[in-house]
Amino acid sequence: MTDATPYTPPTVWTWNKASGGRFANINRPIAGATHDHELPVGRHPLQLYSLATPNGVKVTVMLEELLELGHQGAEYDAWLIRINEGEQFGSGFVAANPNSKIPALMDRSGPQPVRVFESGAILLHLAQKFSDAFLPANAAQRAECLSWLFWQMGSAPFLGGGFGHFYAYAPDKIEYAIDRYAMEVKRQLDVLDRRLAESAYLAGDEYSIADMAVWPWYGALAKGQLYEAGEFLQVQEYTHVLRWTNEIAARPAAQRGRMVNRTWGQPSSQLHERHDAADFQTRTEDKL
Repeated sequence: MTDATPYTPPTVWTWNKASGGRFANINRPIAGATHDHELPVGRHPLQLYSLATPNGVKVTVMLEELLELGHQGAEYDAWLIRINEGEQFGSGFVAANPNSKIPALMDRSGPQPVRVFESGAILLHLAQKFSDAFLPANAAQRAECLSWLFWQMGSAPFLGGGFGHFYAYAPDKIEYAIDRYAMEVKRQLDVLDRRLAESAYLAGDEYSIADMAVWPWYGALAKGQLYEAGEFLQVQEYTHVLRWTNEIAARPAAQRGRMVNRTWGQPSSQLHERHDAADFQTRTEDKL
């Protein structure tokens, strides 16, 4: 199967038309702010600006897990950033993350605010801030943890921007692109499945930031919750990944973290903004 009209790349690429697809209105080849908009600031030391995409869920799960451990300094305000509406291009958000991607964290616990962007960097910052929580003390296990953390950061573009884009969001279905990225995603699932066949969690016997990074992406995919691609990718084959994702999904902190900044699904699964632990008792459905 080939395209009816083969595409020949020009000598010099220029941005002269919309790219099409679900996110065409926010895709552009330049950085920087498109409008002035300062970010709100709540009362807690940690200010999170995010959306409950897999990358956003990583951080809210971590924050809820820290609170579950009793780290009161991990109290946070989570502000909703509607990326479909271009809110990530406001001047305040660009100052927090020059890459204009969620999530972005402003740590105001010290004399000067510290910005942290990229979800993996935020997980590592929070782990180190709170006595190496969810970061193994053993040198070999810590190396394993960080290896899987960075594995996820490197592999996510194949799953999200690659497979997810061409399978779910591209205006035209391109067989070569879907086949290429489906093959790579299944290889990644096999990598995970083989690791989880020999280890309870990615870094070893203990739950860590590596699991928090990988679970919102590959756990959701293994449960058929991402891109509605479960049958297409035959995710039921990856039994060890399914065991692992179910165990994490049963954790109360993971359940809470998945709700924060969520604007889709059942109303009872959504908490558009989070400013206090009591917010989970008054779900979005109670506020409509």
